[in-house]
Amino acid sequence: MPLTPQEVFRRMYDNDPFSQWMGMELVSIGLGQCTLRMTVRPEMTNGFGVAHGGIAFSLADSAFAFACNTHGRQALSIHCSIEHVAPVRSGDELIAIAAEDHVSNHLSYYTVRVQRTDGTPIAFFRGVAFRKQREWE
Repeated sequence: MPLTPQEVFRRMYDNDPFSQWMGMELVSIGLGQCTLRMTVRPEMTNGFGVAHGGIAFSLADSAFAFACNTHGRQALSIHCSIEHVAPVRSGDELIAIAAEDHVSNHLSYYTVRVQRTDGTPIAFFRGVAFRKQREWE
């Protein structure tokens, strides 16, 4: 019997020290979707006093990873891109909302919107995943 999206998330997150170190928290998860939240810490900023671009990318990438595995088959990213549209500062609380655009037997496509809690967009992320034949156990 396939695992539920919540069970897949637990298996992945519990073995993901990077997402844990980032302070990511699950807001919601379902088939083809995942929403995560995190707060930017001072050590995540760069020499310009704004969050390193990899912070928003990492948050979006994790939301994408959890979302594309919710169907119970193991999936791995094969392409990702991001556009940053606003600066992020220490103390900002960010939300990443991953949504499935299309899923086939071998590939799945996702859009992730990264925003502040007030809804201000920070970045737009696109990801493509390869869906292995192996199911989560």
